[in-house]
Amino acid sequence: MNPDIILKALANESRLQILHWLKQPTKYFPPQVYGDLTKDGVCGIYIVEKLGLSAPTVSEHLRVLTFAGLIRGKRIRQWTFYKREDKFIRQSLAAISKMM
Repeated sequence: MNPDIILKALANESRLQILHWLKQPTKYFPPQVYGDLTKDGVCGIYIVEKLGLSAPTVSEHLRVLTFAGLIRGKRIRQWTFYKREDKFIRQSLAAISKMM
């Protein structure tokens, strides 16, 4: 766990919004044809639509969150589905708070 990378990932409103939505995917996203919202995660296309930014911009936000370990991507067919890494998030926030 690198606190600098995690803090950088959390320092953007769009990335925080994505994490918020992924915490309760069935509340914020419609049912998907492929992949279970809770088990597999949310299709990146739905995140792009909900965030209202360009696909490349959202892709970069998702890349930063993934690199920080806050979410993980799972390929199903030609799409990538994203899910929060809640255990890692809890551990990281606890470790960062101890540093303060």
